[in-house]
Amino acid sequence: MRDGGLNELWVYLSASPLLWLTLTLVAYGLAYRVYRFANDNPLLHPVVLAVAVLIAVLLFTDTTYQDYFNGAQFVHFLLGPATVALAVPLYQQLSKLRRMWLPILLATLAGIVVAALSAMLIARLLGASVQTQISLAPKSVTAPVAMGISEKIGGLPSLTAVLVVLTGILGAVLGTKLFQLLRIRDDSVKGIAMGVTAHGIGTARAFQVSAEMGAFSGLAMAISALFSALVLPGLLEWLGLLA
Repeated sequence: MRDGGLNELWVYLSASPLLWLTLTLVAYGLAYRVYRFANDNPLLHPVVLAVAVLIAVLLFTDTTYQDYFNGAQFVHFLLGPATVALAVPLYQQLSKLRRMWLPILLATLAGIVVAALSAMLIARLLGASVQTQISLAPKSVTAPVAMGISEKIGGLPSLTAVLVVLTGILGAVLGTKLFQLLRIRDDSVKGIAMGVTAHGIGTARAFQVSAEMGAFSGLAMAISALFSALVLPGLLEWLGLLA
């Protein structure tokens, strides 16, 4: 087909609101097949591969993110019901949850404080600006909450959103291997660690390991978002880290 024909075909397809939604689902479907073919190798996590494919398509077609989002926003809409649905597997762990509620709360609180302060300290040692350090503080929280916290404490919400995604991908890729190295075998413990550090992307990875790990990861993700919104602004101000 001639270049003119290809351009006309692309103009026709890009006018459809379902184009980017379809490409998103196809990219994830193909990435998931690659992931399973590689025996669930975390380095080939389907989120990583699908994002890479979509970025390449956007760059190749010179499409803006806003145009992409306008077409694929139905996936974004489904995040709400999917988050609520996390309550179902968690309910199945209710007896264990009753025994562990205090350790879960304390571990989550410790996790968000250590994650925020360690990231800011490393960034400071590497010479990052104060605003970049502040933008790093909520990087382990789910994106909508993290961006709100970043805006409140004087960070850059757009930078925080990127850091949140990178943190989630790294957690999903490295988390299970790290648990093996540390010989952590309790799925509830692994789930809490994954949820606190890698939010929704880590929780998706946790569900691929076991329903119990995914349930506790979803719980930790929700609690860490609440604690981070309540604790981080006051903590950073108390430590004199805010302007």
